[in-house]
Amino acid sequence: MTVQDLNQYVPPPAPPRAGWEGQWARLEPLQAEAHAALLFRAFEGHDPVWAWLPYGPFHSASQYHRWVRDASEKDDPLFMAIYDKEAGRWGGVASYLRIDRPNGSIEVGHINFSPSLQRTRAASEALLRMIFWAFEAGYRRFEWKCNARNMPSRRAAERLGFSYEGIFRNHLIVKGVNRDTAWFAITDDDWPALREAYAVWLAPSNFDSAGQQKERLGDLTRLVRVSSDPGLRGEV
Repeated sequence: MTVQDLNQYVPPPAPPRAGWEGQWARLEPLQAEAHAALLFRAFEGHDPVWAWLPYGPFHSASQYHRWVRDASEKDDPLFMAIYDKEAGRWGGVASYLRIDRPNGSIEVGHINFSPSLQRTRAASEALLRMIFWAFEAGYRRFEWKCNARNMPSRRAAERLGFSYEGIFRNHLIVKGVNRDTAWFAITDDDWPALREAYAVWLAPSNFDSAGQQKERLGDLTRLVRVSSDPGLRGEV
């Protein structure tokens, strides 16, 4: 293995508190006054979306508003609200966290998509944009972690091109229950090929008049992943 000389490595910037407009999604820094009521409405009555998170569910708009207010004041995690332009509504959140600028490592997490946002082009595009920003800004490693029992999250990581790195056993206690954590990552070695795969998937020509993808994102990223999650058995 060649030892990479990083003596001249310049730490990348912290993620900015700035919005981004895509084809199907809009991301904005999470703000209580702008987003809390609309996001609560999207999540209301769908308690299972909170199952894998260390907080929630929230059973009143005021309770969720307080949580959003507190969360939005932090720089790490830095929360983003996601707007589905096709549906015309706010549908979820995601965040940058564990932002380690000296080592060029960053993670995406606290992902919570309402049922209306799940399995949409907007949801995928929002996460792809977060990954894109990190590598174009100079990060060397982009991480995805989840409860090892959260198979939808593990499938999503592989679909987006994250390589499986293993399980940390007895890693955390969340809501009074043990959490084994599945680790995934993309590195800057993977990024050039993944960037091309993303561009192919995001191209308008990749979707028919009904919005159905012609080439699946998981198929495009499969050849880039260094390793696959054995727990998925070829599902992605």
